[in-house]
Amino acid sequence: MHNLFIRSVWLAAILISTASADPLSDSAPGYGELGYTLPAIGGYSLPPLGEAGNGLVLNSEGKQQRLHDLFNDRYVLLAFIYSTCSDVNGCPLSSHVFYKIKSAMKRDAMLADRLKLISLSFDPEVDTPEVMKLYANNFRYAGSSGEWQFITTASHRALQPILQSYNQVIQREVDSSGKASVGYSHVLRVFLIDPQKRIRNIYSVDFLHHDLIINDVKTLLMQEENQGRLLKAALSLPEPSKLSKPGDDKQGYEQESYVTRSLDLELRKGQAADLMTFIEQPPLGLPPVPVPENNSITREKIELGRKLFYDRRLSLNDTFSCAMCHVPEQGFTSNELAMAVGIEGRSVRRNSPTIYNSAYAAMLFHDGREQTLEQQVWGPLLARNEMANPSIGYVLEKIRKIDDYEGSFEAAFDGRGVSMETLGMAIASYERALVSAGSPFDYWYYGGDKQALSASAQRGFELFVGKAGCVACHHIGDKHALFSDDGLHNTGIGYRESMGIVPETQPVTVAPGVTLQIDRSVIEQVGEPAPTDVGLYEVTQNPNDRWKYKTPSLRNVALTAPYMHNGSFSTLLEVVEFYDGGGVANELLDPLIRPLGLNESEKQDLVAFMRSLTGGNVDTLVADAFAAPVGDVGKGDPSWVHGTDVEVR
Repeated sequence: MHNLFIRSVWLAAILISTASADPLSDSAPGYGELGYTLPAIGGYSLPPLGEAGNGLVLNSEGKQQRLHDLFNDRYVLLAFIYSTCSDVNGCPLSSHVFYKIKSAMKRDAMLADRLKLISLSFDPEVDTPEVMKLYANNFRYAGSSGEWQFITTASHRALQPILQSYNQVIQREVDSSGKASVGYSHVLRVFLIDPQKRIRNIYSVDFLHHDLIINDVKTLLMQEENQGRLLKAALSLPEPSKLSKPGDDKQGYEQESYVTRSLDLELRKGQAADLMTFIEQPPLGLPPVPVPENNSITREKIELGRKLFYDRRLSLNDTFSCAMCHVPEQGFTSNELAMAVGIEGRSVRRNSPTIYNSAYAAMLFHDGREQTLEQQVWGPLLARNEMANPSIGYVLEKIRKIDDYEGSFEAAFDGRGVSMETLGMAIASYERALVSAGSPFDYWYYGGDKQALSASAQRGFELFVGKAGCVACHHIGDKHALFSDDGLHNTGIGYRESMGIVPETQPVTVAPGVTLQIDRSVIEQVGEPAPTDVGLYEVTQNPNDRWKYKTPSLRNVALTAPYMHNGSFSTLLEVVEFYDGGGVANELLDPLIRPLGLNESEKQDLVAFMRSLTGGNVDTLVADAFAAPVGDVGKGDPSWVHGTDVEVR
């Protein structure tokens, strides 16, 4: 490493010295003065050239992050380099141009604030985080303003999807004997990426010049300032914040000023992701993903399970999939229903739990009656009020007759066809890949980023682990946090429902700003009585287990309303107020439930903390879900209605 450091310092010194020297005849234009007059800033356009790729990287401190998370909603210049490159018109050229831009940031506050430089090594074997940190030191004289990060990856395997997404082809050089050398052959390209993670320009050797790049960045900044609304409308995908919410978000509907925020279906375009990367390297804040010995994870199993999860043909009448209760953009639950509704509108008596991080759950369902995802999937498939299939054999035979599953199970399971076991394994593999973390809390608590969490959320954390005592059930470890004890507790919610303890009237919002108090007797006349639900007692038949329900994880909790096993609370503030009041008294109330004595400010801080638990990769998972087929019925399917010219959907 010492020799490499000396070599990189020597190269950097040569490059920096060329800033004031005449370029050599065979040197790239980027080392000298630009040979032509640039167009006026803002006098031309840079249309999007495609989506910027993503992947798992390591910063110079060795911390794992998603590449997109490093962008921080700025314009980004991304260069692929390796520290031992000796081609003066290769990697050293990009570093020299970046050095000049970094120096310009010292003089231009707007550039320093809105632009970020990233040099990503494609030689992870040599360019470890420690080496990249040393390499970065060579350029510290460019000034402290602005940000320039030197990053690498954990392995060539982690690097490959990133290279592929940027169409970067590299090849190890060999000597005359055919032995691999330290060098690489590659085409130097630098990517200009906007805050919406779209590529806006690609610079090759002949066009890589700091003046040209700065001109392009300032042109984009001017267009952003003058045409911000137009630029947002031109996005090919919705902004990340638009993916994880209902398609028609009714928040604020009770106010007269409410304006619909219904999303255009055209914006809900999918982008497939390599979900295996989340299994291999879980986001910051999560432990290794538990994988059963009898169901090792493969990309083929994940892909097959993903197809099954969204396939409506797995229900009795081809209209209902797993995803219709576990809606991806609604936190893989259902924000619009307190309790789930199955096939033909049949009521289900409990709220749809989120699928996020179900890989870590030791017990499944609100009453903990199943222990593995492989077993759990059959409950909804066979329940009359969910997917309503009459038997296991019925489901398996139906899949065997669907043409587009032909050979899929055999390919994923080493020649084994569809069976009760392989179907459960496939769906479980997809669900196991839906791990989500890397939240602001994680970067603050586990990543050491003191700016990642707001002051309110930090106060909320202190309440969470202290005065409020939430951590007693929602555990936080030294190295990772699942925010659940995987236990079952009686908080009084189930008791209250069983005892019929309800107010005489219920507020019903009938139009924006118009809420009526409806008499309970009227509501009961138009709806079915609430079904009996005594929680864990139904599984164990132990009277002491009445009204116990599983502790949910709080990860992504801001996305998974409504809350509790019956969806009785619409907001996180309602949940906090319930626990602040000490739950609902009953003879079996969990001893951990007690009045908290929180003031209004403390309640808001607790909510702010829980909102900080939204994972940084949720939009990747949702966009991947949007790209999945939904199982439309076609002429090749057994349920096709013959003699018609339209598909049954």
